Amino acid sequence: MASQLLRPAELADAAARDQDPVVQDLCATAALTAPRDEESYESVLPPLLSARNPRVRSAGVTALRRAGRSKQAEPFLSDRSALVRACARNVVRQQGGDPAAWYRERCKAPNDPELLPGAVIGLAECGNRAEAGLLRPLLAHPAAGVRARAVAGLRALDCADVKQMRPLLDDPAAEVVRETATALLPSAKELPADWLLERTSSQRPQHVCVGAFPAARRARRHRGAAGGGRSARRP
Repeated sequence: MASQLLRPAELADAAARDQDPVVQDLCATAALTAPRDEESYESVLPPLLSARNPRVRSAGVTALRRAGRSKQAEPFLSDRSALVRACARNVVRQQGGDPAAWYRERCKAPNDPELLPGAVIGLAECGNRAEAGLLRPLLAHPAAGVRARAVAGLRALDCADVKQMRPLLDDPAAEVVRETATALLPSAKELPADWLLERTSSQRPQHVCVGAFPAARRARRHRGAAGGGRSARRP
């Protein structure tokens, strides 16, 4: 019914603005069904590609190939949404591109201030364990988002090195500590229990206490099985 009452551009705007996921999907689908040629996409794609909701953005990215604009999908390879990045990679591959090479090119400069977090995790999403060599230097990147995604990427590739990541549990950025705590948890028994317990102290920043607690508890259990040790304080 909506597609009969609204023009394609209005449907695209509704998809981008409405808060209801069902309405978003219906309007985005209807908006993209209407265009018949490349020119008719002019008023439909911009609202979809700039939408805050990743489902709507992904619909716009997927439609780029049908609109004859596959090249425009490249910037979305580093989108903040995993769904949008996956759709962009599919469009780029269909036009003969290599998303992994695109990501490598952007991650090869470890101090690049323009590097986007989405490009870092994107490399891990479509690469292999060999990409760890590019991700490890990014653990020291000045941007917290990049550091956090580097940790997440190394964990996804099963290349999280306990010794290298340990200092990041004291990172000033909460998002970095969260990712580090998740990456270190399976290896908590390899970390000094007392060192972990110190990070659950009330003297530490709250995000450090919260991040360190699960690992400290697991390390304490492992140590307790061997005998003795203090208990971790719940933040």
